[in-house]
Amino acid sequence: MPDTNDGQLAERLPADTITGPQTLLFAASVGIIVTNLFAPQTLVGLIGPSLGADAASGGLVAMATLLGYAAGLFFLVPLADLAENRALIMRMLLTAALAAGVAAFAPTTASLLIVLFILGAACSAIQILVPIAASMAPLGQDGRVIGDVMSGLMVGILLARPLASLIADAWGWRAFYGVSASALVLLTIVLAVTLPRRQPAAKSGYPALIASLIQLLHDEPVLRRRALTASLVMAAFSLFWTSVALRLALPPFGLGQRGIALFALVGAGGAAVTPLFGRAGDRGWTRSATIACHLMLIGALALAAWAGAAVSATSWWPLVLIGVSAVLLDIGVTGDQTLGRRAINLLQPKARGRLNGLFVGIFFIGGAIGSMLAGIAWAWAGWPAVCSIGAAFGVAALLVDWIAGPSSRRG
Repeated sequence: MPDTNDGQLAERLPADTITGPQTLLFAASVGIIVTNLFAPQTLVGLIGPSLGADAASGGLVAMATLLGYAAGLFFLVPLADLAENRALIMRMLLTAALAAGVAAFAPTTASLLIVLFILGAACSAIQILVPIAASMAPLGQDGRVIGDVMSGLMVGILLARPLASLIADAWGWRAFYGVSASALVLLTIVLAVTLPRRQPAAKSGYPALIASLIQLLHDEPVLRRRALTASLVMAAFSLFWTSVALRLALPPFGLGQRGIALFALVGAGGAAVTPLFGRAGDRGWTRSATIACHLMLIGALALAAWAGAAVSATSWWPLVLIGVSAVLLDIGVTGDQTLGRRAINLLQPKARGRLNGLFVGIFFIGGAIGSMLAGIAWAWAGWPAVCSIGAAFGVAALLVDWIAGPSSRRG
C-alpha cells in the first residue's frame, strides 16, 4: 500500500490549504446538489397518482435517482483520478441541470424514471467535490474538514424533503425540478469562478481505472467494512423517509404536504452533530462511535413503530415521538457515514476518487434498495413492516461491527 503520509504531504501544499469560506462553499455546493436525490422520497405520494403509478411501484420513483447516483459513483467519479476535476464537475453539473429541467415536463412514469436516473448519475459530482476538500485539509484535520463539508451534505439531504414538499404544496411537484434546474445552473457558474483546478497524477486509461475498482475493494478491508455498514444504514434511512410521508398522511395525523414539510424539517436537526463525528474519528473513537450510531438507529425505528401505532387523534405525543425518532435516525446515519468517509479517505490519497466512488456507490445501492422496499413493505403490512425491516438493517450493521472486532486498526 502507498505511504499515506507521503501522499498527503504531496497534495497539501500551503497554498492549497482549505480556508473557512472555501469549506463553506464546498458544504453549500454538496447540499444544493444532493437535494435532487432525496426530494422524490417526499414527492412519491404526488408523483405516483399524477402519472398513474400504484403505491408499490411508487417506490421506484425514489429509487431511480439513488440508483443513478450509484451508477455515477462507479463509472463517473473514478474519472476524478484521471481528468482535471474542475472541468469534470462543470460538465456533470450542467448535465444535472438539463436532466432536472426535462424531469419537470416528463409525461409518463417511464420517461421520468429514465431522466431521474440520469439526474442521479450527474449528481455524483458531489463525490468529486468532497475528496478535493479532503485533499486541501491541514494534516491531522481530515475529520474536521470532512465533517464540516458533510454537514452541508446532510443539511441538503434533510432539507430536500421539506423544501420539495413546500414547493409541491404551492405549485406542484414539477415545480421542484424547475427550481432545482435553475439552482444547478447558478451553482455551476459560481464553482466555475471559484473552484481550484486539480489535475490528478494518475496516468492510466479509463478502462484500467474502472478495473482497478475491483482491486481496491479486494485490497482494502476497511473500505469493504465501512461501505457495507453504510449501505445497511442507508437502506434503513431511505425506507423510513420514503414511507413516513405516507404514514403521516393517514389518521390520526392527517398531515398535508405543508405539515409533512414541517415534520421533515425537524429531522434536519440531526445534521448539527456531523462535525462531532468527524472529530471523534480524529481522536481514535471510530469503533465506539460507530456502534453507538447503529444502536441509535435501531432504537429510533423501535420508537417510530410504537408511536406510529397510535390510533387516537386526541394526543399530540405520537407525532412528537415520531419526530424524535426521525432526528435519532438521522444522527445515526450521519455518524456512520461521516466516520466511514473519514476512514476511507485515509487509505490511498492517489485513489481518493475511486475510493469515494466505491464507498458512496455501495451505500447508495443500499439506499435504492431501501426505497424500493418501502413501497413493497407499505403495500404488504404498512408502517410496522417498514420499521421492522429498517431495524433489521440496523441489527445487520451491528453484526458487522461485532465480526470486525476491536482489533481492526483503521475504520
